[in-house]
Amino acid sequence: MTSDALTDRLVCFNHGKESGPWGTKISRLAAVARACGFAVISPDYSHTHDPHSRLHQLVDEVQPRAQTLVLVGSSMGGYVAAQACSALKPDALFLMAPALYFDGWTEEPEGLPADIEVVHGWHDDVVPLANVQRFAARHHAALHVADADHGLTAAMDTIEALFARQLQRRHATP
Repeated sequence: MTSDALTDRLVCFNHGKESGPWGTKISRLAAVARACGFAVISPDYSHTHDPHSRLHQLVDEVQPRAQTLVLVGSSMGGYVAAQACSALKPDALFLMAPALYFDGWTEEPEGLPADIEVVHGWHDDVVPLANVQRFAARHHAALHVADADHGLTAAMDTIEALFARQLQRRHATP
């Protein structure tokens, strides 16, 4: 999708600091999104590790937004997706091990949608569970903690099911 295209339903993926735009999680969830009738994009942020630069790129690439927009983020991409909510006004937010409340990027996300799903791993040694619990409690997000590490590979079947249910809710309420 180019920045001047408009679609009915769009999922925008935001990858983590060390991953790429079409890694395993994003590729699997993109298949779920397409099966639910959504177009998908996944900006490539590999040129920078600065979350604020990634945020500006995301906002630039997604304007104008779709009629129904779902932002998805993993790790640093979760921070970027959450912070983009005030500008992009998504209908839903799906976060996986979101890197929130880290030194240098502690801003509280604003303009979050009511439909927020968060998945985190009990064995995550990168993003503290306490940070994710703080976000979920503050924003009334559904929090799912799985028997997985930061990559969440062990929880992918659960993540796909949670994501599909969220997209089905969005598809039913344009």
